[in-house]
Amino acid sequence: MIRDFILPDIGEGVVECELVEWLVKEGDHIAEDQPICDVMTDKALVQIPAPFAGVVSKLYYAKGEIAKVHAPLYAVEIEGEGADAPAAPVETIAEATPAAPVATAVAASAGKQVEDFLLPDIGEGIVECELVEWLVNEGDMVEEDQPIADVMTDKALVQIPALKAGKIVTLHYRKGQLAKVHAPLYAIEVDAEHPVATAAEATAVSAAAAVTSHLEHVAPATAAVNGNGKALASPAVRRMARSLDVDLSQVPGSGKHGRVYKEDIEQYLKGGAAPAVQAAAPQAAAVAAPVQPAAGDRVEPIRGVKAAMARQMMDSVSSIPHFTYCEEIDLTDLVALRERMKAKYSSDDVKLTMMPFFMKSLSLALTEFPVVNSQVNADCTELTFKASHNIGMAVDSKVGLLVPNVKDVQSKSILDVAREITRLTDAARSGRVSPADLKGGTISISNIGALGGTVATPIINKPEVAIVALGKLQTLPRFAADGSVQARKIMQVSWSGDHRVIDGGTIARFCNLWKQYLEQPEDMLLAMR
Repeated sequence: MIRDFILPDIGEGVVECELVEWLVKEGDHIAEDQPICDVMTDKALVQIPAPFAGVVSKLYYAKGEIAKVHAPLYAVEIEGEGADAPAAPVETIAEATPAAPVATAVAASAGKQVEDFLLPDIGEGIVECELVEWLVNEGDMVEEDQPIADVMTDKALVQIPALKAGKIVTLHYRKGQLAKVHAPLYAIEVDAEHPVATAAEATAVSAAAAVTSHLEHVAPATAAVNGNGKALASPAVRRMARSLDVDLSQVPGSGKHGRVYKEDIEQYLKGGAAPAVQAAAPQAAAVAAPVQPAAGDRVEPIRGVKAAMARQMMDSVSSIPHFTYCEEIDLTDLVALRERMKAKYSSDDVKLTMMPFFMKSLSLALTEFPVVNSQVNADCTELTFKASHNIGMAVDSKVGLLVPNVKDVQSKSILDVAREITRLTDAARSGRVSPADLKGGTISISNIGALGGTVATPIINKPEVAIVALGKLQTLPRFAADGSVQARKIMQVSWSGDHRVIDGGTIARFCNLWKQYLEQPEDMLLAMR
């Protein structure tokens, strides 16, 4: 049976590629996963493997031509299938996959069928996630709702459960790889519920899955020099050269093996040499040894929560004019009050730490200074005063810095706030805090003192306008009203404010009120509604 191999998606936004080299000829016998050809996109050189064994009957493109994605690349006669059967193209997963939790069955035997589990939407705007840990192995029997894998998005660690009971057939990703939303995550053998696809259809879809999986996981190959002396360049570069009437064979390429980039054409038109290339010795670039990192260096990708934090902090410091205000707070009386209440009210569900008191007193101060609980729009033309006091707390979790927030602190008691803090802290430290708990914050607290710091310059959690860093609680000598020296429980706090919205006088008066509630807990209790 002769089938057309359809060139699958080989990169985001890539619709065509150049056929650099055929690695087989018409009439050749090929094995499954054997390299068939090298194609070059705007980004990299990619090697196309064979999804199944057979005999190559036709190559649809000549070397150097532009091949279209989702169009036939070559035809192959499948070994062991009838020659009279009608030709059926091998489709890509991207074309055949519906946006449903489980894909169509791809194989069946004795009342069983194999289904691909498609990674569902796991957060607003999330299109990919990192495979942190497989909780099962290939061949394992799993139950419905049994955890299958831990994946990490930009926001949190999410556990993926099994939709059906069955046997794990294939795990499509390795630990640390990026899995795509709406793409197959794993294959599972389940009881057949309805007649499944024919053998020919099953072969076609499974072959497509094999090709797509290979293309997603293979590392970009090193470009090869064309044997006919033709310049090595991507289709986009060739189009640019044609539009400028430039002979690419005359342009020194700065890429490996002399590959020509757009910058090389621009440099050529200016009459200079291409960057980092000696025109008289193109072969030298091909054999030059790459610079190796020093022994002991380790390169790790920045992904998930850490990548999201990096983007958020860069956006904050580049768009918000920060200013810092520091104050010293005497917590001696509050510490004593908390110690008396701790024995009575602490439990497995409620850990009565100092944080509930900080949050509740902060909420009381926000009621008097609503501008500190506001948010400004992008062009700083509107200010929104937030009715809810959703106070965030920075948690140093195993997946990175998370800032879940306690909702509506203004309407909660200190014990209610303590209960929420306990729940959010446990969830954040395990990396499993829900996206809803991370959204909607209006002001944040960073407890650097838990690790030993005293003074900091915290970065505002945009779009909020203020954040406070709590320093280490220290026992320090201080003068009493009668001139005697006493040991007091002292904490340094550091505020950062958005100077577009808050001025120094406002943050000072606001901090003084917050300080009053903390230093004189009876005032805080009387101010509660």
